[in-house]
Amino acid sequence: MMKTKIEIIFIIIVLIVGVVISCDTLMKVADVGAQVAGATGAIDSNTATAISQSARAIGSAAEEITPEQEYYIGRAVAANILGAYRLWTGNQALTAYLNNICAAITINSPRPDVYNGYHVSILDSNEINAFATSGGHILVTRGLINAARSEDALAGVIAHEVAHIQLQHSIKAIRSSRITQAILVTGTSAAGAAAEMNVSQLTDVLNESVGEIVQTLVNSGYSQTQEFEADNTAMALMAGAGYNPSGLIDMLRALTSVQTASSGLGKTHPTPAQRITNAERSVRNYSVTDNSARRQARFTTATR
Repeated sequence: MMKTKIEIIFIIIVLIVGVVISCDTLMKVADVGAQVAGATGAIDSNTATAISQSARAIGSAAEEITPEQEYYIGRAVAANILGAYRLWTGNQALTAYLNNICAAITINSPRPDVYNGYHVSILDSNEINAFATSGGHILVTRGLINAARSEDALAGVIAHEVAHIQLQHSIKAIRSSRITQAILVTGTSAAGAAAEMNVSQLTDVLNESVGEIVQTLVNSGYSQTQEFEADNTAMALMAGAGYNPSGLIDMLRALTSVQTASSGLGKTHPTPAQRITNAERSVRNYSVTDNSARRQARFTTATR
């Protein structure tokens, strides 16, 4: 009897997972079907609850994330980052300067505006690091700013973070975690129903597991492919704004002597050498007059 129940649940779950690919509307059908089967006695109440929970979880994972949701998710991420780093407000002119660079990049980009705009802030840390959230928040450490030797190099840093936002890398990670959550709910719900366990107890365990998964995703950083994609997109954004795309390569060369593998960008990004190799293949696609020398005076004034 137990084996038969597990096999039935497994078949239903496979069907539900297949539905995710075709149409999330049918999740409601699976949900209703489970409730009807439970009411008629075809399956017990625990099994019906498990299947309904699986259907709703996977259906939720298929939902689109709106610009407003992007912003509020990003704001929550930024708040978490600011729990570990302190904002630096010691040089408002430098903050304004970074935001002007960001504005030049974004206004000439495919996505010139997000729900609440793009905002650059400085983190009071000597660590070599930078973060971007889906809410348009770009956080750059003083250590990374100090490693730059030109405005175009700084533009490379900011353009890379803008690229992460416009490519929706963090949202894709969130979508992945929601799919993971759905699969976990499905698996634990089925196991709970088969073993006649309390589904709410399993949900509590699941919530803790999801928290651990999200934490792992944040600490692990993006994939190498996504980082290379962000670098390639950053150079396109720089060229569109009149910056020399090779400024990103200059920044990466500067990082070879200051970036460590155990912290900051070194912990979450490919090595500068790997990124330089990738960027050098892409920079050939852009023919931009190198007028970076004209910007050197204002860079020196802003960063001194």
